[in-house]
Amino acid sequence: MKVDLLKYETDLYNKGYHLIAGTDEAGRGPLVGPVVAGAVILPPNYYLEGLTDSKQLSEKKREAYYDIIMRDAISVGVGIVGPEEIDKINILEASRKAMNIALDNLNESPDYILTDAMKLARDVPVLPIVHGDALSLSIAAASVIAKVTRDRLMIEFGRLHPEYEFEHHKGYPTKKHIELIKKYGILNEYRKTFKPIKDMLEEIK
Repeated sequence: MKVDLLKYETDLYNKGYHLIAGTDEAGRGPLVGPVVAGAVILPPNYYLEGLTDSKQLSEKKREAYYDIIMRDAISVGVGIVGPEEIDKINILEASRKAMNIALDNLNESPDYILTDAMKLARDVPVLPIVHGDALSLSIAAASVIAKVTRDRLMIEFGRLHPEYEFEHHKGYPTKKHIELIKKYGILNEYRKTFKPIKDMLEEIK
């Protein structure tokens, strides 16, 4: 059964809302680097065939959709929270903070916000939707912005530290990545409170 990705947006347009922002994050699971959030306000009744949760799309498709969203959206915002702060406030709060930063970075102020299951305290209504990135076009668009932005940051980081091969695993805890950490050590940009990094640091003490 095909999901109506404009169900939530259409309902809100019919209730008189005009600037609906979707927001989502990328990078909760990696061992290194920031968590990145995107916020997107699409034009009313806008539809983009094939757009869905960024995790379900190939890298090539994500890049293509990124360009289209950046061109067509009313406004796009990005929020980035680095590993030091992730360790300080935990990944859930860092994800929430990144979303709030992304929303604050929009050029237009939304009158309604749809999130991927994240509660936010804002001065406009917020609707957290479980699996929202696969159920709402606005959240799906935000997930693409977040994922592509984070991947590009990790590829850039990989150029500084080619031995870690960040361009391949993007910091996620793959078997190969963990082997490379054991071989070359823990960089400052690693999340020190995440296992197995935390365990490796304990062993060094």
